[in-house]
Amino acid sequence: MLNIRHILERARLYFGKKEIVSRTDFGIYRYTYGDMYRRVCRLANALNMIGIKKGDRIASIAWNTHRHLELHFAVPMTGCVLHTVNLRYTSEEIVYTINKARDRVLFIDQDQVPLLKKIYEELDSVEAIVVMGGWEA
Repeated sequence: MLNIRHILERARLYFGKKEIVSRTDFGIYRYTYGDMYRRVCRLANALNMIGIKKGDRIASIAWNTHRHLELHFAVPMTGCVLHTVNLRYTSEEIVYTINKARDRVLFIDQDQVPLLKKIYEELDSVEAIVVMGGWEA
């Protein structure tokens, strides 16, 4: 049976030294599938530590970068649902979709923080916000 955990494990085993290249506001970021595996595991553990439970929904307002890729693995590994919010939605549509989905956590790219500031007070279910940005350690 091939599930998200097996796909991640396979990437680490067979392609661990292969490079992933991502373009960010800070330039090109490069790391390997082995690095991604470790980061995804840490992110999944962090989600569990903040009390995220199986079936919870986690929203992302993010560009197509390595950070978003990691969310696509870490969130399902915890038994949660990743709810990717369309960056092209209006503020009203974003608020509606996040509230309708009852997202508990919101991951947002740093350049989207001005949008967050406009809609924050209207978000009913969001308990934690993670701003993604900067170079990775």
